[in-house]
Amino acid sequence: MKTKSIFVMPLLLAVSLCARSEAPAAPGSDTTISIHEFMFAPTAMTVVAGTTVRWKNLDPEPHTVRSVDTGFRSDPLDQNDSFTFKFDKPGTYRYVCSIHPQMVGTIVVKAAN
Repeated sequence: MKTKSIFVMPLLLAVSLCARSEAPAAPGSDTTISIHEFMFAPTAMTVVAGTTVRWKNLDPEPHTVRSVDTGFRSDPLDQNDSFTFKFDKPGTYRYVCSIHPQMVGTIVVKAAN
């Protein structure tokens, strides 16, 4: 029975992180996504058009940030390196680490009021 809880707890944590509802970040504000333990955190984020998002690699392994539709792409990021991208247009932007394709995330950009 103990082995089930070892697998259920991380799954519940992942689901709660993905389901977390946030107010969109203000236009022009910097919002950081951490890259840690081969995951983007948070995996989903909502921002207002005009927001700059920063990804920071905290892992000792290199990672990249590449949009699925080729709208943005970082060079490989070593530990403590960062990549930024300004989201000017509303839409849904999915991204991946091209080195570790199991690492995925989504940015939803809302129109500024």
